[in-house]
Amino acid sequence: MNDAIFQKAKNIKLFAMDVDGVLTDGKIIYNSYDVETKAFFVQDGVGLQAVRESGVILAIITGRTSPMVDRRAKELGIAHIIQGRDDKYTALAALADELGLTLSECAYMGDDLPDLKAVKMAGLGISVANACLQTQAVADYVTARTGGNGAVREACELILQAQDNFAAFLAKFE
Repeated sequence: MNDAIFQKAKNIKLFAMDVDGVLTDGKIIYNSYDVETKAFFVQDGVGLQAVRESGVILAIITGRTSPMVDRRAKELGIAHIIQGRDDKYTALAALADELGLTLSECAYMGDDLPDLKAVKMAGLGISVANACLQTQAVADYVTARTGGNGAVREACELILQAQDNFAAFLAKFE
């Protein structure tokens, strides 16, 4: 792991992320009743709970609006849910300001062009492995795993390790 990335992760107090393509694999499925469904990766949830329990504030900033996002966020204890916003950077900056944080204390994880400026301007910009090339190019860290398949867990473990909280996370399960 690059020392500069580890140092950035050490300072993170807010971890914000997109949903479609990050917490999910990016597919949107409608059933025959025209109801949207989303599939979330359970291991990502365990990582997010660990990061939250370590004291990092969690947030979702997504361009779409979905009751599935509200439900999953509630299950994981994600305090800040911002839906229907394509201006992800503006939303991130406003949330950081509201929480009394600088952007250097914020991580943002995204996968596509609406996430580009938030990934670029966050203290720790994270892209998933299957993100568009432009978002990968500005990210501090590109996960080995793809969105909806463990990329969020990977980012959570990076933050936990950088903040010396990974051993405590593992100890809960031993």
